[in-house]
Amino acid sequence: SSSAQESLVYSYGNFNAFAAKLTEEEVEKFSEMDGVVRVIPNHILKLHTTRSWDFLGLSQSNVGAQLQGDVVIGLLDTGIWPEHESFNDQGLGAPPSKWKGTCQGANFTCNNKIIGGRYYNSENWYYEGDLKSPRDSEGHGTHTSSTAAGERVGASYYGLANGTARGGVPGARIAMYKVCWSFGCGAADILAAFDDAIADGVDIISVSLGSEFPVPYDVDPIAIGAFHAMKYGILTSSSAGNSGPWPYSVSNYAPWTLTVAASTIDRKFVAKAVLGNGQAFTGLSINSFELYGKTYPLIWGGDAANYSAGASQDLSKYCITGSMNSYKVEGKIVFCEVLWDGTGVLLANGVGTIMADDEITDFAFNYPLPATQISTSDGEKILDYIKTTENPIATILLGETLTDYMAPYVVSFSSRGPNPVTPDILKPDLTAPGVDILAAWSPIAPPSIDWEDPRSVDYNIISGTSMSCPHASGAAAYVKAAHPDWSPAAVKSALMTTATVVDPNKHEDLEFAYGSGQINPAQAIKPGLVYDANETDYISFLCKQGYNTTTVRLITGDNSSVCSSTLNGRAWDLNYPSFSLAVEDGKQIDGVFTRTVTNVGSANSTYTVQMYSPPEFSISVEPEVLSFSTIGEKKSFTVKVGGGFISQQKITSGAIIWTDELEQYRVRSPVVVYNVLPGYTFFPPQISKFQKKPTTFHGPTTPSMHHKNGILGRN
Repeated sequence: SSSAQESLVYSYGNFNAFAAKLTEEEVEKFSEMDGVVRVIPNHILKLHTTRSWDFLGLSQSNVGAQLQGDVVIGLLDTGIWPEHESFNDQGLGAPPSKWKGTCQGANFTCNNKIIGGRYYNSENWYYEGDLKSPRDSEGHGTHTSSTAAGERVGASYYGLANGTARGGVPGARIAMYKVCWSFGCGAADILAAFDDAIADGVDIISVSLGSEFPVPYDVDPIAIGAFHAMKYGILTSSSAGNSGPWPYSVSNYAPWTLTVAASTIDRKFVAKAVLGNGQAFTGLSINSFELYGKTYPLIWGGDAANYSAGASQDLSKYCITGSMNSYKVEGKIVFCEVLWDGTGVLLANGVGTIMADDEITDFAFNYPLPATQISTSDGEKILDYIKTTENPIATILLGETLTDYMAPYVVSFSSRGPNPVTPDILKPDLTAPGVDILAAWSPIAPPSIDWEDPRSVDYNIISGTSMSCPHASGAAAYVKAAHPDWSPAAVKSALMTTATVVDPNKHEDLEFAYGSGQINPAQAIKPGLVYDANETDYISFLCKQGYNTTTVRLITGDNSSVCSSTLNGRAWDLNYPSFSLAVEDGKQIDGVFTRTVTNVGSANSTYTVQMYSPPEFSISVEPEVLSFSTIGEKKSFTVKVGGGFISQQKITSGAIIWTDELEQYRVRSPVVVYNVLPGYTFFPPQISKFQKKPTTFHGPTTPSMHHKNGILGRN
């Protein structure tokens, strides 16, 4: 009838359903009809954002797009895919007048979003898939770029995490400096990229790569490049590395860089394995494959050894690539006793894999076939089912997301302090989201941890301090847009002193995991006070660390740089936003730190200090009140940390907090105390003129289960 036609909204074609406007009486009538499965109200759902920036409390419009458009983020990475929708330039005007960069390569075109693109390969090594242009064939650089400054776009990974993806500063410009290839990232290329980025006119440099072992500042291309950037007013944001949770594993520890750890957001990816007896086990996985509930024969990897290839049950139970017998695996789901990339089962024509492993419990991988990673205790139950059932069967359900109520916490792979070169400088500086991050991807890069995965995606979900670094880079650009005249140290200080305090009960290693806390960009534009520093301060720091005029000049590149004194000293007077006191085992806690803060808040303001310390040590500050009459005014104070003799003391921490009388500003700095071995060398011996061991720079910093080509591990 005509009334029915007016009520009808949709008549669906792909499934037996329709939508209509119904009265409550009609709803009741339809519900009682034979053939009607269910009558469902038209719930109003909200878009699900990709979460990380919203999780940090940074809304989409805190800083005007015009201000953002004057900021340029330069990224040293694997390249970028310029045609990606995340980099459309709709609504953006011409690049800022200061910009002097260029675009290299015949197959690479810039726009008003991506305003620069260069590539560097000093070794002239090009493997299969490497592109001789700034174009990205690995996905990593596209991912980091969009995380920092990507435009707002609808995004998902095969329907997972469906919502709006955006960078921290969608209005900012991007310049890509491609220094990383399938074999790694050359030190010469890194320095060249820094050199060009400085000359081109970037405002923030984002570096999601680092050395695989501690190196002195004067042979570290990132430290050297970042020092030069600092001289020109450019802050370098760098990843802490993925060698956690081991102590002294943090990389990019120079005090003039921002060192970023990786932490979780309130979303995790899981996939369920369901057995024929009805048991269901939830495991970690970004599973994009839908088996539609169909069950398949389930076997144990140990029963499918490829003896002809020299494998044994002891090897095939782990489903290692090449160890599986395809005659026994084909068409089946395989239970494996270790976390692997799934290629062992895939190449043996298996349908899917259930892996039992307790090594990784706080982030997920995406695989080239249906897969999930369960606990070893659940694995024992599955193995028992296989061995006691005549025809065991199973299925793996499509991935889903769960709310992680424990977030944020620092992920296990994130590299930890203490600082391996300068123990008086706390590293990492802070933490940012770096777990299961959805962002743009190169369509020619593999979408899973299988390097030969032939599928193509526009967005991918990966983890690493490589993902947290561009969050901090975007946050730094956000602060720079609001305060274009601030120095790199001031921007860094603002991010550190306004960071959200992370729950120490979740981290045995405390600030060695998370530094000052989780970035809070919205608060960082109004820090109240900043700890500023310049080139002269850092040169003084280096001279006290055992560097001489010759080695300092290797870092500064300036023949006027001079170490006027050869006396070594602790780094307690470097104007750093955090405090670190390393005490030799058996010695007394005793440290005196001098600091100077600059007023960037209200002109007439008075700040009072609060001190928090554990039983192991005490903190005193002199003076306890700082009064300012103008913006830009500086005030100095002294922090004394004292206590008894300590031995085998793990890290313990307190804090000092400056608060103004109106409680508009809260400037927090952590204070950490920890033991080092007797005879610890606080002033590392200088490297010889000719370095015998070559410095290898890995990148991009994403965690992996294995290494590619023995050099680069990535997700």
